[in-house]
Amino acid sequence: MKAIVTVVGEDSKGIVAGVAGKLAELDLNIDDISQTVLDEYFTMTAVVSSSEKKDFSFLRSKLEAFGVTLNVKINIQSVAIFDAMYNI
Repeated sequence: MKAIVTVVGEDSKGIVAGVAGKLAELDLNIDDISQTVLDEYFTMTAVVSSSEKKDFSFLRSKLEAFGVTLNVKINIQSVAIFDAMYNI
């Protein structure tokens, strides 16, 4: 299972550490990560994977709820969506 995680919000300390910890807690490995601050806004994109099939509704709800604690918006999408979009 591969997925894309995006994080957007006002920049503050601990966002990367918090998100990385939550992803590990959800048994997701970070394969690639990119983050930057645009003006005062933090943005992060990560490719994550798991050797097990994951329930995206469960992951999405856990990440969205965690994002509230960090004051950021966290989204997760299956890589299969992007693969299908570019293979049409």
